[in-house]
Amino acid sequence: MKKGLLLLVLYGTLLSGCAQDIQEKSIDFYGLVRQHFTGKTAFATTDYVEDYWRVVGNTGFNNTIYLLADSLQAAGYVLEENAEEGDRLTYRIERRPMDHQTWEPISASLHIVGEDTPLLQADTNRNMTYLHSPSTPKEGISAEVVWIKSMHDLTSVSLKNKVVFAEMNGRQLYNAAIKKGALGMLTYDNPSYLQPEKNTTSIQFRSLPSQSDPDFWGIALSYEAKEKLVAKLTKGTTKVVAHIQTKKYPSEELTIVADIKGSTLPNERLVYSAHIQEPGANDNATGVGAQLEMAMIAAKLVSEGKIELQRTMTFLWGDEIISTRRYIEENPNRAKGIKWGISLDMVGENTTVTGGTFLIEKMPDPSAIWTRGNDKHSEWGGEVMSMEEMRPHYLNDFIITTFKEQGKFANWVVETNPFEGGSDHTPFLNANIPGLLLWHFTDQFYHTDNDRIDKVSQKTLRNVGTAALVSGLKLVNAESGFALEQIATLEKKALLRLQDEYDLSISAIEKGENPAEQLSILTAWKDWYIAALHSTQDVLSNTSLTKKQLNGAKAKIEKKYEEKKKQLVK
Repeated sequence: MKKGLLLLVLYGTLLSGCAQDIQEKSIDFYGLVRQHFTGKTAFATTDYVEDYWRVVGNTGFNNTIYLLADSLQAAGYVLEENAEEGDRLTYRIERRPMDHQTWEPISASLHIVGEDTPLLQADTNRNMTYLHSPSTPKEGISAEVVWIKSMHDLTSVSLKNKVVFAEMNGRQLYNAAIKKGALGMLTYDNPSYLQPEKNTTSIQFRSLPSQSDPDFWGIALSYEAKEKLVAKLTKGTTKVVAHIQTKKYPSEELTIVADIKGSTLPNERLVYSAHIQEPGANDNATGVGAQLEMAMIAAKLVSEGKIELQRTMTFLWGDEIISTRRYIEENPNRAKGIKWGISLDMVGENTTVTGGTFLIEKMPDPSAIWTRGNDKHSEWGGEVMSMEEMRPHYLNDFIITTFKEQGKFANWVVETNPFEGGSDHTPFLNANIPGLLLWHFTDQFYHTDNDRIDKVSQKTLRNVGTAALVSGLKLVNAESGFALEQIATLEKKALLRLQDEYDLSISAIEKGENPAEQLSILTAWKDWYIAALHSTQDVLSNTSLTKKQLNGAKAKIEKKYEEKKKQLVK
């Protein structure tokens, strides 16, 4: 869709709704947001962005930045350099030099010599070319394929002026293949959760080092292409012709940041973060689109006087992890005011197609040490954490509760997973800022060239965006009532958790597990929730307002813990 038409679609979706003066205390945030959040803006943006293979600095990445800027401006945001003192809706594009060239694919094909039909071509498999791969000569490269089945095979074969093929991660093969004079490599390495024997044409994108050999190229194979190549190699000597055209050129790194300035506590803020790069639709054009619609609706509600924001709400789009980390680290004074971070990554899946489930990846809690019962890691997986890495905070149960409310309203499945990392929530946590991730997994098209717009659901975008924006509106307006609500929620959740963990521990002891270890699990959860209770005071200027309720909740949790402790170690 062309940008001009898209902007009309984006802005037009925000023009409905009535204007009425509502006091902040009585606002039904869900009622307000649901009136406006249709998912049309998010879906249209996703559709635009996913057309591009996006790498920092390249055409697709930069066009996305400019689309966001145009859309924000249409929604009332003012470019910071043109803003006047009273402007509360502002945005800026940050520009930084890059120490390496950007990259983008143009075209590619792979033929087996003697076969009429291409083994692969970029028109249908746009992930076939390794990221950072150079171009071949325009006439292509024709060479014999050498099939290796382990790294040990490399010691006994000649690769000079040949193409190496292996079913392994290309990073394992790269340096050795170059040293032995190979022209390029063909690899197959699709994990089982992609269901490659079902999704036979999928290719999960792969990359060479950014400062790679100027002539060595890589092509990743689908399961179907791999099987055809293996069948040919089994019969004897096989040659292929590879054509690759890519672009490498100097560019700049762009990040876009939009703010709705808080009215009473402008230096305190919530930061939403969505990364632009990667070639997929769900990953992460959906995060880009959902966050844009959130920013536009929030602006509309503030501009029309339907809501007020006490604290600042910030929306950041850029390079995954890098842009978010820089935002936190480059301005220590600003960082002190970041109270919460929420990452939107893969938030629009049509789960009946992808097989994914919407997940809230929690801040580190004891389920990331002892993963059992209803707590389950995704297929992405997570390392066992330590007690020192725990991050007790009300944000976990607040976000889960808020999203479950939307789930109940919309008959939408909301689940959680223990902390695993790997996205824009990690810079927040590393800076001791409460932060978590909104995402989907398992996705049988994750990082593949089948992650396209037909795998995206406008309904899911609406659900995620609605719950995420409502959560944010509650956070930036949080005060004593909010703190009391979180204390009540944490008390309830803690008592349920202690009971569940006790039941699991009794079962474990009956199976021969060490009672002392089981008690340590129960103790960890008690300590985590008591610390989380104290975190509710971060929205208060006068903590005495909630002291009675806080102490009461702590006493109930301690009592429950002592009861279960006696039963566990009797």
